[in-house]
Amino acid sequence: MSHHKEILRLALPSVVTNITVPLLALADTAIVGHLGQAAFIGATAIGGTIFSMIYWIFAFLRMGTTGLVAQARGRQDRSEARTILVRALRLSVCISTLLLILQMPILRVALYFMAPAPEVSQLASLYFRIVVWGAPAVLAQYVLTGWYIGEQDTRSPMLVALAQNLLNVALSLTLVYVARMGFAGVAMGTVLSQWAGLLFAIGLLRPYIRGAKSSLPPVDTTETATWRQMLRVNSDIFLRTVCLVAVTVSFTAAGSRQGELTLSANMLLMQLFILYSYFTDGLANAAEALAGKWDGAGCRRELHQTVRCLFAQGAVVSAAFCLLYLLGGRTLLALLTNVETVRLTAATYLPWASLIPIVALPAMVWDGVFIGLTWTRGMLGSMFLAMCLFFALLTCCQQLGNHALWLAFDSYLLARGTIQTCYVIRKSNRHEF
Repeated sequence: MSHHKEILRLALPSVVTNITVPLLALADTAIVGHLGQAAFIGATAIGGTIFSMIYWIFAFLRMGTTGLVAQARGRQDRSEARTILVRALRLSVCISTLLLILQMPILRVALYFMAPAPEVSQLASLYFRIVVWGAPAVLAQYVLTGWYIGEQDTRSPMLVALAQNLLNVALSLTLVYVARMGFAGVAMGTVLSQWAGLLFAIGLLRPYIRGAKSSLPPVDTTETATWRQMLRVNSDIFLRTVCLVAVTVSFTAAGSRQGELTLSANMLLMQLFILYSYFTDGLANAAEALAGKWDGAGCRRELHQTVRCLFAQGAVVSAAFCLLYLLGGRTLLALLTNVETVRLTAATYLPWASLIPIVALPAMVWDGVFIGLTWTRGMLGSMFLAMCLFFALLTCCQQLGNHALWLAFDSYLLARGTIQTCYVIRKSNRHEF
């Protein structure tokens, strides 16, 4: 199979998986939107935001597992791949247990910063107290998704995501309208579908485990060196995610300080970035799996060819999105809102958003490659420096208003990829890449 075909085989299911996420959120909003109170919609949004931030922080369980498993697969070390899975699952259990123990302090802090109206706060608390019991299932699914991708299998996570999301909608409708549970039924439907998704993901492991039982030695999860490697990789990704969250939250806060109109316009334009990321995240997942496999196998030539193909395909996707936003951006904004003042304000900053597919591409591809190679320290360093640049530009160019915010954001994306490219060049000069 050619490198281009292999990348597409891994990337396309990941794109489908990514697209299911907003569709699920839309379905939940539609269900609560027909319960007769605006507070239900607000509470679902608040609760969903809290869990999005929590799970975003612990995404290292997915990414760290992918890189390590892909390298083990490249070495044809089936025992190590199985050990990584068990070790990562144990780590996810520890984290989810801590989340359950600290659920009330986490809820109070989140509601303090979001400061919703009393009725919304009460409903959001109910939603949180129910959905938090799905945390062990979600985090375990992160590990299993990472393991599957490392095993060069993005189809299984796609099937799990589709099945879970469809079940979520069916359960929520049943619990709300048939069982008469009202708003709590939406939360309960989410929890039950999360646990069902985990069981489905475990069930898909059977072909891997069944073929390995007779030939693999017992799993050793006490080996200190391998635990240190996993914790190093995961801690680097965790800190990198903290920097990412800091930029994202600061972007929203800076827009909010400029007024409701600017904030709304910025959020519309960020949807264009999110749409683009659904496709490039698929490429990044393919990069994680393939870079790790070729590195583990010691095939440098195959690794280099794969990276070139990733950038070639990424360039096509980025050019298409850039042209789409430049030529059809105003039409897309009109589809997102019928508020003319918001559309006109967003159109003012549309050129900045149209540049994102070009300036973000190197970072998107290199992130996947770095995860596959477990160069997580380099990924963390590039993110930290880019974050510093973002805040520096935001501070020094305040007189430019919202243009300063978009200048800082585009520069931050470009800096990430540029620094990572320099890191790769240095590794190449040392014959480490």
